[in-house]
Formats: sequence, structure tokens, C-alpha cells
Amino acid sequence: MTRPEDLLHPTPAGLYCPPGDFYVDPVRPVDRAVITHGHADHARAGHGAVLATRQTLAIMAERYGVDFTAQPQSVEYGEATAINGVDLRLVPAGHVLGSAQVEVRWKGLTMVVSGDYKRRRDPTCASFEPVPCHVFISEATFGLPVFSHPPAEEEVGRLVRSLGQFPDRAHLVGAYALGKAQRIIRLLREAGWDRTIYVHGAMERLNALYEREGVDLGPLAPTRDLPKNALGGEVAIAPPSAIQDRWARRFADPVTAFASGWMGVKARARQRGVELPLVVSDHADWNELTATFTELKPEEIWITHGREEGLLRWAEINGQKARALRLVGYDEEDEEALDVRPD
Repeated sequence: MTRPEDLLHPTPAGLYCPPGDFYVDPVRPVDRAVITHGHADHARAGHGAVLATRQTLAIMAERYGVDFTAQPQSVEYGEATAINGVDLRLVPAGHVLGSAQVEVRWKGLTMVVSGDYKRRRDPTCASFEPVPCHVFISEATFGLPVFSHPPAEEEVGRLVRSLGQFPDRAHLVGAYALGKAQRIIRLLREAGWDRTIYVHGAMERLNALYEREGVDLGPLAPTRDLPKNALGGEVAIAPPSAIQDRWARRFADPVTAFASGWMGVKARARQRGVELPLVVSDHADWNELTATFTELKPEEIWITHGREEGLLRWAEINGQKARALRLVGYDEEDEEALDVRPD
């Protein structure tokens, strides 16, 4: 019988498939990579060949330049393909535009690399689809029971109410440039906010890409040409680090907000000086993680990049076999590295 380790196992470069001779989300340049999504800690430039969804390839080209790989290969969701005799499918992960789980099948064994995922509705990307498998490889970014995210719509509703309560103050929302910013914009539109939303220059190209992919963001305008002390009662969205930088000084007495699952930790909000923490995450919380394990009932759960110990204990109590991979180089905070450029 084929062992899971024969099909996929961790290496310093990332999760490696020996029979297919490819890596999933490698953390250093390799000859052949399969990329789950476009965030900087999963999608790096310099690989010889890259297989991903069309949207993820477009995101990588936007961020790294069109020559980010010598051999891009676009695969649609659900499309069957193979690398060196190993069968592959990309299935929606619900994380950001183009994000995918990687279903890997070989000699009767099916393993699913989920990448980053969430189970909640997101108007900017395809929803997570559960895939039956023998081994499910899961992130654990919010893998502790304390992480139970409120509905994102309610958090954005708090932002809208604050805009009404403080009509003379600009509201600066820190949000990662890929995925989170566009999701906040769409949720604002769904909440009835039809006015122009102002955006930091680091977000303009990705916003345009989302628009080309059919995500209607409504009227947007850059912040770069605004006079000092502008935007009373308006919304501006910027990378999280920008709201603590010189960029924010052009706004008089702004309300600072930050949209992140980490805003459920009050100490983190205080540390960043965030007046309006918005608990909006593009990662699965504890309940979503454990519900996914219960739904899939795989023979094994492999847990990576996050808080593995709580989920390992949950699996033990619930009679599911689990192990920690302890892959390094994946972190939501790493996304800021590509977010900030002059505005």
C-alpha cells in the first residue's frame, strides 16, 4: 500500500512530491511548482515552471512581472491534469481570488493540500469545496478555540455605523492588498456604501485585476492627490503598515481601523494603536477548521503553518489521526512585504 509520505513530504524547500517531481507552494526557487494562491508567502518568483489557476498566475504576473516564471501553466477549477504520472486537480479554497486546494492522486491514494482557506461566503472569490481524501493537509493560522470570528458583514456594519457617528473624521482601514482590501470594499457596497472609496497606491493594480475578473468594486479613487486634512466622513483603505506611517498624517484626526482575524486579540489591536478593530479574516477559524475535519473524515490530517497543538489535541479526542508538519515560511503577516510602495 502506498504511504502518504511516498506521495508528499516536507523538505526545506517546501512540500515535495517525489513521483511527480514538483513542490506545492515552495519557499525557495524550484524547477516545478504548484501554487495554491497569490499571497507572497505562498507564491514566490523564480520557479522554472508554475502550475496554478489563471487568476493566480495573473496575480503573480502583476506583482512580480510577466517573466516571474519561464513556464506558466493555467488550470481551471476542476480540470484534470497530471505531472509525471501524478494526477492533479485544483479546487476552490475560498481564501482569495484564484485560491485553490491541490488534489493529488497517485496509486489509489488521494491527498489534498488546502493551502489557506475559509468556509465563509466571500463575494470576491469562489467558495471552498470539500474534497474527499485519505489525507487532508490543513493550515492552522487560527487553530485555537479562542478564535471564533464574527460574521464579516457585522464587522463591516460597525465600520458603517462609525462613519455615521463621526462624519468629520476620515476612516482609514488597514487591509492586505490582495483579497482583504477587495473583500472589505465589496462588503461595504453590500452594506449600502455607494460613495467613492479611496485607496492607497499599492492597491490600485490589484483592484483593477479584480475588476477585470468581474468583481465590481464600485467608484474608487487614489489618495495620492488629496489635499491635507481631506476625507472627513469618507473611507480610505491602505496596507496595514501605511496607517501607522507618514501616509496617514495627511488626514486630520482619522479613525484608524484594521481588518484582520488577529483583531480578535485585544492586545494586538492596542499594540497597533487601532481605534476600530474589525475581526475579518480570510482564514478558517477554530470552528471552521474542526467542522472541515469532521465533514471530510480523512484517514489522516496533516497540520501546518499555525497553532498545531490545539488541533492535534482535538483530533486525538475525536479519534482522528493527525500530525504536525511544521513547515516554515508561511505567515499572514508576510503579506505586508509586497503591500507598501510609494503613494
